[in-house]
Amino acid sequence: MGSVDGRHLDKIMYVEDDPDIRAIAELALQEVGGFTTRLCSSGKEALEVVSEFEPDLIILDVMMPEMDGPQTLKSLRHLPETRLTPVVFMTARIQSSEIEEYLALGAIGVIPKPFDPMTLADDIRRLVKEQVSE
Repeated sequence: MGSVDGRHLDKIMYVEDDPDIRAIAELALQEVGGFTTRLCSSGKEALEVVSEFEPDLIILDVMMPEMDGPQTLKSLRHLPETRLTPVVFMTARIQSSEIEEYLALGAIGVIPKPFDPMTLADDIRRLVKEQVSE
């Protein structure tokens, strides 16, 4: 899909334990958004494949069994290839204190669930563009 104000944004990794939500996000990101996507069902799986996929952006579900989104983000930051990769959290928990906590962990934004499949790609591009323009 090219770049967003100088930042290349083509490959997105989406980490979500719910298969139904993963399927909707795949449609929203690939078919509607035109992104190349890699879907992972767990933080552990994401850590195993992230180096070969080399995403431009990572979307993490917050609530996942075993390794939640914040734990996955911390682990991703220890890998040289994802130390600076932008991360967006996706969650139904969007009280302002929770959003501040996610941003403090290093996320560039939070997308509320349920998300709109028709606008998800635009929402992601907007978050990346806002980060670049700051």
